[in-house]
Amino acid sequence: MKKTIITPPLDTPSGWTSVSKITPMGTSEPLEKSLPWVVIGAGFTGLTAARRLAELNPDQPVALLDARPVGWGASGRNSGFVIDLPHKFDLDTPEPDRLRKIIHLNRTAIHDLENLITDHKIDCEWSRVGKLQGAVKERGTGLMRKFAHALELVDEPHQMLDQQGCLDITGTNYYSGAIFTPGSALVNPLSLARGLAANLPTNVLLRDDTAVLGMTSVDKGYELTLETTDKQTYSTTASKVILAVDPFTPEFGYLKNRILPLLTFASITRPLTDSEKARFKGTLDWGLTPADAGGTTLRMTQDGRILLRNQYANAPKYRADKHMLADVEEKQREGFEKRYPDLSHVPFETTWGGVCGLSANHVSHFGEVAKGVYSASCYNGVGVAKGTISGKLLAEMACDHATSELEDIQTISGLPSLIPPEPIRGIGVTTRLKFAEWQSKDEI
Repeated sequence: MKKTIITPPLDTPSGWTSVSKITPMGTSEPLEKSLPWVVIGAGFTGLTAARRLAELNPDQPVALLDARPVGWGASGRNSGFVIDLPHKFDLDTPEPDRLRKIIHLNRTAIHDLENLITDHKIDCEWSRVGKLQGAVKERGTGLMRKFAHALELVDEPHQMLDQQGCLDITGTNYYSGAIFTPGSALVNPLSLARGLAANLPTNVLLRDDTAVLGMTSVDKGYELTLETTDKQTYSTTASKVILAVDPFTPEFGYLKNRILPLLTFASITRPLTDSEKARFKGTLDWGLTPADAGGTTLRMTQDGRILLRNQYANAPKYRADKHMLADVEEKQREGFEKRYPDLSHVPFETTWGGVCGLSANHVSHFGEVAKGVYSASCYNGVGVAKGTISGKLLAEMACDHATSELEDIQTISGLPSLIPPEPIRGIGVTTRLKFAEWQSKDEI
């Protein structure tokens, strides 16, 4: 039996809501001994996969499992950008046809999410305000021009902003320029994930806070050893399994030494007071991603909180300890005060880390990893849209439901290249991250 040696840790969760509200949403009732479908991981990929399986198989139960409550992991720890355009490493090979496929898939995800939010009245601060891609100095502006070139290749509308244009929106003159694109959405990701979980089809059996300890091949599929929060263990058999666990995929024995689990960090302030909002020179409800991938992501939420995300670390144990968070908070505090010296007295409410899966060759993985086991991973930091569409299409692949979108995602996906095992990996990653931080120091 293959043991999942490390399950998602009980570390500091995100600051999108209080930790007391991140509780299990499903039941702890044991599952049947045999099931046709099991989805492991209740993030955006797993939530969408379970929904689509239930729609395509309305008379069959679909079990959705997660070791932690919905929203505890990456789905509730990200910065809440649902990006429609090629982003970060997708820009490394700007082939027009490939870029158009990425855009179409991301926009399908945004369309699907928007319909679900509307149909189920999910309160998640969903906003179609677009986004900024910002630059501080020469390195950032050079990469921003690369982004503009990719947009021109596929005739995507965009607007160039100078320093004053950035100030009018973000309330800081820290940025020398930005590109505004209208198609992305902003959201409270934790509220979205939990809202989707609260409105799953009735044939989805949600068991969050139920860990998968083992998974082994048997005659009729895969036997899963499960553990509930009160440490009770039992087993069930699944005919087919969808793995929606991104960086944890190697724990199940697949894509070993091909996925790099990387920690990224964020801090969020308390809501600004009315007097602080009066002194703030920008607007509410906007988001900025850095032209330089090593730079700082910045958001102003609808309720007046400012979020910063930067800093990276190797994550062999998938968690950020208190010492690491204290160091990150100090650095992010410095970045906050550079941007908003008039708000230097505004405290951070929370600093947290979250794990994402990256590949060394910057490709995402999608497909069948063993007979009856389907997986998507390596979203390279843009998991809300890519995870949403990947989950839907994994379900369609598992059900032999052919679509043009399924063809597209297979075309733009690939096999992550091999990476060294620990401890060599950790040494190499840490060295590379320090160099990247030095390169991007003016953009942080």
